[in-house]
Amino acid sequence: MQKATPAAIAVLTVIAGGTALAPAALAADETGGNSLHATLSPVPTNKVTGSGTATVHLQGHEATITIKTQGLLADAPHAQHFHIGAKGQCPPASAAKKHNGSLSMNTTDGLPFYGKIGASLTTTGDTSASHAALAVDRFPKGASYTYHRTLTVDEETATSLRSDNAVVVVHGIDYNGNGKYDNNLGPSDLDATLPSEATNPALCGPLKTAPAGAVAGGMGGTQDGDTMALTAAGGLLVAAGGVMYLRRRGIRQN
Repeated sequence: MQKATPAAIAVLTVIAGGTALAPAALAADETGGNSLHATLSPVPTNKVTGSGTATVHLQGHEATITIKTQGLLADAPHAQHFHIGAKGQCPPASAAKKHNGSLSMNTTDGLPFYGKIGASLTTTGDTSASHAALAVDRFPKGASYTYHRTLTVDEETATSLRSDNAVVVVHGIDYNGNGKYDNNLGPSDLDATLPSEATNPALCGPLKTAPAGAVAGGMGGTQDGDTMALTAAGGLLVAAGGVMYLRRRGIRQN
């Protein structure tokens, strides 16, 4: 009778176990929440030189957000929001218009690209679009800051985040470089009692889902789904080849 060696049986056990565990691991990733990342870049034409990053972990309707910025107007509040319901993109320079005689971009100019406010990323209290969109006393302040908060978002915003259709927008620019918000671009399109500089978009970044098993170190890259699937399949083929070799060897020995 032809029998496989103990070594061959051991390898088969490893393959069978790995195959059985793969769907369970995938299910755990899918139900463990969504992790998203955005690189925040200057909004074109608004004379901003800052930058930043945003990360979001979404579990149900609970979003844990970290935003880091630098190079913004110092000693000034910076409104920041999740924008949703449009293209999930930051506006190009072609979206800018003349405001008070100067080519620039206000919040309304960018709406076709990043959409309406889904949540106001305040430091404390209410986060709704209707009551907190311009709560300037509850937004981060300064040229550079780190913002971290866990808050509850509504169903529409949660769906937009999971669908990679949400954008982080940080507001507040210094178009004429005089170190303060003033009326050189006219009144704000959102609140005529505020200068446009105070509410114009400064930094923008689309939130994108981080692939499961993203590489945290090395070159800072990530593996996409196809690459990981091919790698796993290749590993199984190599293991299967080892089984066949061990099986033949066991047959010859018996």
